[in-house]
Amino acid sequence: MLEVLEVPWTVVGGKAAGGCPGPPRRQALQSSLAQPKAAARSPGAGGKKCNSGASGPRRNGARARSKEEAVVPAACTGVVAVAPAEPPPVSSKGLELCRRPGFGRAGTRCVVKANHFLAEVADKDLTQYDVKITPEVRSRSMNRAIVAELVRLYRASDLGMRLPAYDGRSNLYTAGRLPFDAREFVIRLAVDDDGVSGATARYTQSADPYAITLYLQGERVQGGPSPSTPESSSYASPSTTTASPAPPPAYTRVPISDMSSTAFVEPLPVIDFAAQIVGKDVMSRPLSDANRVRIKKALRDLKVEITHRGSLRRKYRVFGLTAQPTHELIFPIDDEMKSVVEYFTEMYGFTIKQPHLPCLLVGNQKKPNYLPMEACKIVEGQRYKKRLNEKQITSLLKVTCQRPGDKEMDIRRTVHQNGYDQDPYAKEFGINISDKLTSIEARVLPAPWLKYHDTGKESECLPRVGEWDMKNKKVVNGCIVNHWASINFSRSVQESTASGFCQELAQTCKLLGMEFNSEPAIPMYSARPEQAVQVLKHVYNAALKKLKGKELELLLVILPDNNGALYGDIKRICETELGLMSQCCLAKHVFKICKRYLANVSLKINVKMGGRNTILLDAVSRRIPLVSDIPTIIFGADVTHPETREDNSPSIAAVVASQDWPEVTKYAGLVCAQAYRQELIQDLYKTWHDPQRGTVTGGMIRELLISFRKATGQKPLRIIFYRDGISAGQFHQVLLYELDAIRKVVNDVLPIIGHAYTNILINPLDIFRPVHL
Repeated sequence: MLEVLEVPWTVVGGKAAGGCPGPPRRQALQSSLAQPKAAARSPGAGGKKCNSGASGPRRNGARARSKEEAVVPAACTGVVAVAPAEPPPVSSKGLELCRRPGFGRAGTRCVVKANHFLAEVADKDLTQYDVKITPEVRSRSMNRAIVAELVRLYRASDLGMRLPAYDGRSNLYTAGRLPFDAREFVIRLAVDDDGVSGATARYTQSADPYAITLYLQGERVQGGPSPSTPESSSYASPSTTTASPAPPPAYTRVPISDMSSTAFVEPLPVIDFAAQIVGKDVMSRPLSDANRVRIKKALRDLKVEITHRGSLRRKYRVFGLTAQPTHELIFPIDDEMKSVVEYFTEMYGFTIKQPHLPCLLVGNQKKPNYLPMEACKIVEGQRYKKRLNEKQITSLLKVTCQRPGDKEMDIRRTVHQNGYDQDPYAKEFGINISDKLTSIEARVLPAPWLKYHDTGKESECLPRVGEWDMKNKKVVNGCIVNHWASINFSRSVQESTASGFCQELAQTCKLLGMEFNSEPAIPMYSARPEQAVQVLKHVYNAALKKLKGKELELLLVILPDNNGALYGDIKRICETELGLMSQCCLAKHVFKICKRYLANVSLKINVKMGGRNTILLDAVSRRIPLVSDIPTIIFGADVTHPETREDNSPSIAAVVASQDWPEVTKYAGLVCAQAYRQELIQDLYKTWHDPQRGTVTGGMIRELLISFRKATGQKPLRIIFYRDGISAGQFHQVLLYELDAIRKVVNDVLPIIGHAYTNILINPLDIFRPVHL
């Protein structure tokens, strides 16, 4: 049964502006106002109460509902207002971005074809409106469905045949003014029961038409996001390609990227899905606690649809599993207790054949519904957002790895399928997009010369086509490893084979110029993966006892090829609890010893233990621009966020900084936890009050600056700060906040000398795909 959503709209005023039409949702220029999947009703049709059929029992004393009652009610009424756009705020600090000093000349010139298509946009009088929906809706698709219905009903009359473009939030664009200044529309929209609820909609800053014009003319734009950059990465066509929004009036290029691939959850029956997770049949015996937790983690936040009610396929989002099997679950109904098995038999005529399995928990977490696993199926088209294992990564890479010619064919095919010349929105806004890839001039940069230790047969190396090896070379600074041990967690690797591999690795380290003890501190220890925590601590303590107080320096670990969470557990325990460096190797590399693999692992060990593998030859001769002339420290920073629904997990900020000059090859790093999905790095600079010392300053930048001074014996006169992971809308906010933190730290730590700052903010969008001609 469908629910009816009544939404009154208020349209207030419009402001003529040379803005950019809002981007589409699925096709590159196709309507974001496409008709909703569910049937829509006209304004004159009578609306029903928001009710739908129940599919499972509710616990905590809830009464069983009839087929006409809703388990998860949706919003029924609301108001939408469209108002003139507010001008964007201007920074009070007056931050001026540096102009590009020029264009590079180094390298071999060539011509490439890029995934950009020349777009001509007519000089039309564009009008921008602000839209506000009450009750505010979190879902952009719901907002688009509402506006789509408005356009369908009123385009030929009240809208004056205008075809507006809408971004799903607060911005609506038309090619010319609407025939009214203010008007209220009442829309009744039928939607399917997908758990849509009211939420606070975030106001999207209005585009500045003058800034758009400057941008297209190649001028810098002060403040705000790039006018040609979509704020959402969800604009994808059904052919799995992505496209940018339509450009404003001028000549510009529209990027059409090649295939955009991601992992999806296979739409299987939940019981089959669970069997894949635990790797065995789940229908013959009850689940162990460990397997139940594995299935719970895999199912959490996935949508499932019921299969026990014929054509009615209601959808729910899973948030957990019951601790008890289905045949033990009971709940109160009509002043008596009833089991889930009895309820489904009496209510739906559905016999539960696997009562030993737990039920899915769906709906409201405070008053959840029980759904038997055998009555549910995974909804199709859901992205898999969890970490992929090695086999899954390999399979995904095989699918996505394409030759340049194949990529070009896919891009051309996408452009042809999208049919921009026939697109109604392209015609409405006067957009004409070429069907030919843009040819641009490019340069192949020369590879840098690398410097190795002078005792090797080859002390200098020029990489060829991006490749080189360690044959006849020695690392420029070798580490010292006196005390090491090894653990084998793979059942398929015999202890003698594992010991032989570790001996070969130690010998390779010595050949590359490291001081590496050939014998381990204690014999190799073999254990099962589930014993990782106990075994790591046992080996560490056993080595400490054998070495009579001297600490273990390095742990070599052999992992099974499909190791799940074992790798993360080893790193966490070794580096945060034991203070021990570790190097992990997969079992498949132990059986077939490859000299190149051993050399690569040896290089990783050298860096982890404080050595340096190579340096740039230009650094030795002091010829690196903006680095070699004066003491310079180079920072890099990024913030990693948890998944959208993991709001109990913190975001992790990481900052690294060079610790050697003029080579700038060795880096130290710091990490800190901060608020969920907070992009600004909070611990760059901080102050607190100490009872004895008074006001104390600290932070990540301060620690790294002091570390640089201790390592080099010099104070940095120049700071280069690379900042990654910033979206277009956060660009200036992050720049102002974090640059201010850097200035405060420098004034505190290095107050006497002058400094030069260079902030390089890296936009994470990666949509440029060149193809060599």
